[in-house]
Amino acid sequence: MVDKSLWQLKIEQDPSHSQWYIQRFETMRANGQDLWGEARMIDAMVQRGSRILDAGAGAGRIGDYLQRAGHTVTGVDIDPALVEASQALNPDVTWLQGDLTLLPEVLDVSAQFDAIVCAGNVVGFLAPSTRTRVLANFASVLAEGGRAVVGFGAGRGYSFDDFFADAEHAGLQVQGKFSTWELHPFAEDSTFLVAVLAKA
Repeated sequence: MVDKSLWQLKIEQDPSHSQWYIQRFETMRANGQDLWGEARMIDAMVQRGSRILDAGAGAGRIGDYLQRAGHTVTGVDIDPALVEASQALNPDVTWLQGDLTLLPEVLDVSAQFDAIVCAGNVVGFLAPSTRTRVLANFASVLAEGGRAVVGFGAGRGYSFDDFFADAEHAGLQVQGKFSTWELHPFAEDSTFLVAVLAKA
């Protein structure tokens, strides 16, 4: 039995939270805010036509951008309302409802990705008991030379040191550490982490 994620528990407590989340980004988009910094970073890291996994895809903003940039994108999210919103945004992307702790079962067994993007504080919403398992799943679906990029903020119950330890246990090595999606350097007092990981 897999422990429920903090996102699932949040939805159980407040069933309207998913719609609030979707509307939040729609409002930001309408106000002209830049919602695609993470996607631009991933696009710059890979060759055109790469296979990209959007892990914890939310309402689809990153996967949509990357597909329109010429990549083959698969997005996975546990929340059916968010998957539905993603499908409405871009039906050409493969959007799947599923738990990242069960990623090999959610995906085709032969799936291998040139890049994985896990943005939007997704790892901060994982049940603590599943963190290493999710990171190991990322390692298992990375193609040779592929990289996973994970971004999340401090103060969410998952320290950066614990994350680095979990990544190592999951068979991943850190290739780069940044404090923003614009690739500012990471420091001991940074409040946000963007980690570039590869198979160890």
